[in-house]
Amino acid sequence: MKLRSKEWFGRKGKDGFIYRAWMKNQGIPADMFEGKPVIGICNTWSELTPCNAHFRDLAEAVKKGVLEAGGFPVEFPVMSLGETLMKPTAMLFRNLASMDVEESIRANPIDGVVLLCGCDKTTPSLVMGACSVDLPTLVVSGGAMLTGKFQGKDIGTSDVWRFADASKQGTITEEEMNQAEAGMCRSAGHCAVMGTASSMASMVEALGLTLPGNAAIPAVDANRKVLARMSGRRIVEMIKEDLKMSKILKREAFENAIMVNAAIGGSTNFAIHLMAIAGRIGVELDLEDFDKYSKGVPLVANLQPSGKFFMEDLYYAGGIPAVMNSIQKFLNTDALTVNGKTIADNCSNQKSLNETVISTIENPFNPLSGIVVLKGNLCENGAVIKPSAATPALMKHTGKAVVFEDIEDYKVKIDSLDLDVDENSVLVLKNVGPKGYPGMPEVGNMGIPKKLLDKGVVDMVRISDGRMSGTGFGTVVLHISPESAVGGMLAFVQNGDMIELDVEARQLNLLVADEELAKRKQNLKLDLNKYTRGYCKLYVDHVEQSHLGADLDFLKGGSGSEVLRDSH
Repeated sequence: MKLRSKEWFGRKGKDGFIYRAWMKNQGIPADMFEGKPVIGICNTWSELTPCNAHFRDLAEAVKKGVLEAGGFPVEFPVMSLGETLMKPTAMLFRNLASMDVEESIRANPIDGVVLLCGCDKTTPSLVMGACSVDLPTLVVSGGAMLTGKFQGKDIGTSDVWRFADASKQGTITEEEMNQAEAGMCRSAGHCAVMGTASSMASMVEALGLTLPGNAAIPAVDANRKVLARMSGRRIVEMIKEDLKMSKILKREAFENAIMVNAAIGGSTNFAIHLMAIAGRIGVELDLEDFDKYSKGVPLVANLQPSGKFFMEDLYYAGGIPAVMNSIQKFLNTDALTVNGKTIADNCSNQKSLNETVISTIENPFNPLSGIVVLKGNLCENGAVIKPSAATPALMKHTGKAVVFEDIEDYKVKIDSLDLDVDENSVLVLKNVGPKGYPGMPEVGNMGIPKKLLDKGVVDMVRISDGRMSGTGFGTVVLHISPESAVGGMLAFVQNGDMIELDVEARQLNLLVADEELAKRKQNLKLDLNKYTRGYCKLYVDHVEQSHLGADLDFLKGGSGSEVLRDSH
């Protein structure tokens, strides 16, 4: 093996003395430095990221596997992004965390990496950073929490939106809300539904970056530790085989990930993260590809928010290998994965163990699936909608705009009885895009106005340049590009304007005369100078639009694993 770490630990003289001597203060025997591959365990453990709070144990399992295979494990921390606590939004810091990962790997004596990912943004940020270095890399996800329980029913994060609406209407008491809160998160792990975290775990498995079965094993199931231990063993072999990320992340792997995301009803956030990963590894991927490759792939996984069941149920039904087996005819089955085998090798024998949870393509849970990409004068560079989570009757709709200029304006007005809105209106939220917020928060699935909830309205067309939680649902158009803060058409929408949505025709249009729009554009004032220092300024100055993946422009591609300057 040609080991990168030998440039540190294999040196003679002063430099080698320093590198080895200071590592030995941790009780490391001398023979650990003698020709053994160094495996970096990149850990996003944090008590401020509850989804990842069990990662210390997971890291120990990986270490055991590395040692068993003859490697030298070294665990290191990177910035952890906790979706539930971070303000203003964890997405603001995805690119920052990816820089932390990239530079931590490159700067240190590491031959291969195991990425411990869980909560939503920890997966794409770690994969993005690792792509830019391109060493042998394997992902271990943290797993979903056990299914929640409330009043004899199964619940998950998607039910938060339902509880919130019920609370507005007064149909659930404060005591019942407290009971639901206590029963929601019963164990370690990320959201129990097919939200963004589960979509990301499924994404890396479909890309071939994990051992088979990674995505669906519950966080507290003993098999999660078994998978982590086997991953520790496998990464040592990957170094011997020189199986780098770039050998796995070919165009075909990205197409597979898009098709699997369609089949599981995955998060719309999938698009923005996969685009960013493709940009780091150098694979050409366009927003239209998400529509192209998911078209015709039915929804076979009956999981919330598009269906009924939970990640725990997916595991018992066969997990992502069973999903891939069901849609095998669509996939690039000869794509290589981290275990050295192809997608076909990994999924051909794993049929669904429960067709109520994982159906066949001949009898799918829902023929509608995937991410539909819209175009039109309101979203010149594109927008997305998830039809499996939408209301069929609203997929072709024309209505009057009810405009909120920003998130603060929305919060003040949405439940006002004076709000001029009816069930046919189109709710419009501006200035929640990458630059406008900044960070593109998950606020696109705006709540239904209280005055309409009281009338029994449960869904409306909602559009914004922001994102939606993967646990959310509804007829929600997201990621409008260009965003309003940079002068996209969304900036010019006014109350009462007619907006036309036609999902089948892939169109979203503002029905306002060109002459009127020209007048409005003359009065546009842009203000992106409210941040004058630090990371927020760097982000606003350099973040790309959502249809490109919202990465920082100077982070596209990678610098490889070479350290350009030496020390000591």
